[in-house]
Amino acid sequence: MVEDVTPIRQQYLEIKRQYPNAILFFRLGDFYETFDQDAEIAARELDIVLTGRNVARGTRVPMAGIPFHAVDNYLSRLIDKGYHVAICEQVGDQPQKGLFPREVVRVVTPGTVVEPELLHGDANNYLASLVTQENRAGVAYVDITTGEFAATELAGEDLENVLRAELSRLNPAEILLPEGQGTGNGLPGQVTRRPAWHFELGRCRETLLRHFEAASLDGYGLHGMPLATRAAGAILDYLEDTQPSAAGLLDRLSTYQLSEFMLLDAPTRRNLELTETLRGDLHGSLLGVLDKTVTPMGRRSIRQWVNKPLLDIDAIRRRQAGVEILWADGLLRASVRASLRPLADLERLIGRVQSGHASPRDLVAIRATLRCLPGIRAALGQALEPLTEGIGEISPLAAELALLEQAVDDDPPATLQNSGVIRAGFSSELDGVVEASRHAREWIAALESVERSRTGIKTLKVGYNKVFGYYIEISRGSADQAPAEYIRKQTLVNAERFITPEMKEYEALVLNAEDRIREIESRLFREICERLASSGQIFLRTARALGDLDVLAALAEAAALGNYVRPELVEEPLLEIREGRHPVVETSLAGERFVPNEAVFEAGEIVRIITGPNMSGKSTFLRQVALIVLMAQMGSFVPAKSARIGVVDRIFTRIGAQDEIHAGQSTFMVEMIETSNILHHASERSLLVLDEIGRGTSTYDGLSIAWAVVEFIHNHPRLRARTLFATHYHELTQLASLLPGVRNYNVAVSEAEGRVVFLHKIVPGGADRSYGIHVAQLAGLPRQVVLRANEILQTLEASSGHATHNRPIAAQQMALFPETNPLIDELRELDVNTLSPLEALNKLYEWQQKYLK
Repeated sequence: MVEDVTPIRQQYLEIKRQYPNAILFFRLGDFYETFDQDAEIAARELDIVLTGRNVARGTRVPMAGIPFHAVDNYLSRLIDKGYHVAICEQVGDQPQKGLFPREVVRVVTPGTVVEPELLHGDANNYLASLVTQENRAGVAYVDITTGEFAATELAGEDLENVLRAELSRLNPAEILLPEGQGTGNGLPGQVTRRPAWHFELGRCRETLLRHFEAASLDGYGLHGMPLATRAAGAILDYLEDTQPSAAGLLDRLSTYQLSEFMLLDAPTRRNLELTETLRGDLHGSLLGVLDKTVTPMGRRSIRQWVNKPLLDIDAIRRRQAGVEILWADGLLRASVRASLRPLADLERLIGRVQSGHASPRDLVAIRATLRCLPGIRAALGQALEPLTEGIGEISPLAAELALLEQAVDDDPPATLQNSGVIRAGFSSELDGVVEASRHAREWIAALESVERSRTGIKTLKVGYNKVFGYYIEISRGSADQAPAEYIRKQTLVNAERFITPEMKEYEALVLNAEDRIREIESRLFREICERLASSGQIFLRTARALGDLDVLAALAEAAALGNYVRPELVEEPLLEIREGRHPVVETSLAGERFVPNEAVFEAGEIVRIITGPNMSGKSTFLRQVALIVLMAQMGSFVPAKSARIGVVDRIFTRIGAQDEIHAGQSTFMVEMIETSNILHHASERSLLVLDEIGRGTSTYDGLSIAWAVVEFIHNHPRLRARTLFATHYHELTQLASLLPGVRNYNVAVSEAEGRVVFLHKIVPGGADRSYGIHVAQLAGLPRQVVLRANEILQTLEASSGHATHNRPIAAQQMALFPETNPLIDELRELDVNTLSPLEALNKLYEWQQKYLK
């Protein structure tokens, strides 16, 4: 019966009923307790002890608790495992009778984390929302730690691929989806389902209008974008349920179009290893080479630049101009980087201020950062104005700095639970309480010596305990000498304890002063945060400008260290890279020189077929061209002697493959799906990088597919995209004589005295050999296997056919492993019963010399 349940249990059940899908951290004193199934999950996932608690007569429920001061560590582990956690706090003052009132102050989910300890400083923590309807989709995303809030609407036959590409770029920590909406499998981040009515257009429009206090959404770019409106409104609705204070940080919403930047699908991001390697490491990726940033804002910005290469030539040139200013002047670059290095994460700090999660030390970090701004502006000198065109204005925020200088102590405590946050002299009210408290403490500290001197009682001493407060203790032998004004309070075995009215007055001053000081400091702290929050947009603009300045300086540093050049961007479909180098591979060559290569497409050239041995550098060359184009369009200098590049709308890659076992797809199926995607969605402004198309199936099936793919790219009027096509099918080199836009190139090889040396140089013409057996030998295959492979190769080459205009001619079938073998024939004729041991050894030696040399 409910009547038998304890009051605390009733309170817990009422709150838990409101948050059935979250683990409820229920504050009890110095612990957050979990109960029932939540406790079992917490004990299992956090490796803590599962105990129990009696909640009614004969009823005991599972219970597991964690110390409140260590909550961030446990929260992080649960969030990483995909759980939502509702934080239920004790609110208000302890009532004289009954329970502490409690309420959930926020729900922590992967996309709504604000604690610095739970966030990665070098990447945004996005919460995304997705709504689909027929062949259209609305996408919105927000980072509540930085205030970034944007939405877009997508459409078209290629919707699923475009949608996945955009979500791959954002890499959200959490995605909101309506219940019943099919999309969800394979999306990055944790999927959170919400009832469909949270995504209804009317509700979402009203949520946005109410939040922005606007009469229309047209000014936010949402006119004619119902799905984007639904996605954006659903995010705000979710934040109001989980992080109400964070929603206040969002005071603007921007809309964008995918046509504003280069679209990169997930396979291309993976193949080019833009932000992490195939092993998941930053080191070895493009970002790992370019990221010379020194601030958290810069690290997030450069990741965004790598993920969003631009299509607007004017915007690209503005970035290039900023890089060039800092690249050309090494002293300026060093000065700017040195002045940026001490900056704290101003973007997320002001976010915590606006959302009400700031600590006293956060304000100290903001103050230290604001103190650096005049030095940064001075370091930029005459370069400030031209750089501002590309990054935005770095405001000095002088009034906000003055407030922090006046108000916040130099070394405040970590939390408002301790006094000492507000600097002396800022508040006369606070100073008065502090001074009164100090005088009272001094009076009590001197009381013992004063009273001993006044009374002449040498055993008199002043003490304190939580029961009686301050008291005067006199030994039993001297107790009769106590002055008349002493009031007897307690009798002990060997002493008597007294109090005086004056002592109690000072005691009240001391004991109440701490509470009073904390109360005043908390109020003043909130007022300071409110004043800072009113300048939130100026803070955010300045923080983002500082981040972009950091990126420009980092790209200039990378260009100086890597001997990069400024590329020329044009509208025409050109690709002229002279002496290009792979930006990542060249940094990993210890003491070796990277061999540069040309990638200069002639007039009319469409497809470049590249043949050559394995391990000779074909794949490196393909990736290097794609990365140079991408770097150029993000505004970076590039590793080349010179580069002239026509703006590319998309880069498609088909390099390598992995079995998608979980999806029931083989390597070859994945290869064909990705190739199909490329052929359906590339345009004449795209760059295609294709490596070993068709290798996942039989030789002649693969060759036929590769041949047909080249023809399709070359002939289709919508395609004719600049294409690098690496292959081991030498028959494809015949296409150069059949299709006017096809050119043959190969990787140069030097042979001398039976040794093969890969020169890593891409030269005109087709290769006549693959040297695969040579590579196998270098890899350490047994000598017998290498020799036998050479025999089989010679037989194959003697019987293989040649390709014709329409299709490859099938080679005559041959036996790779003949039914007869000279060694086997001799073995059959040998009478082993008559052989002596010496004759047997001689025979083995003879065969070894005859067949293995």
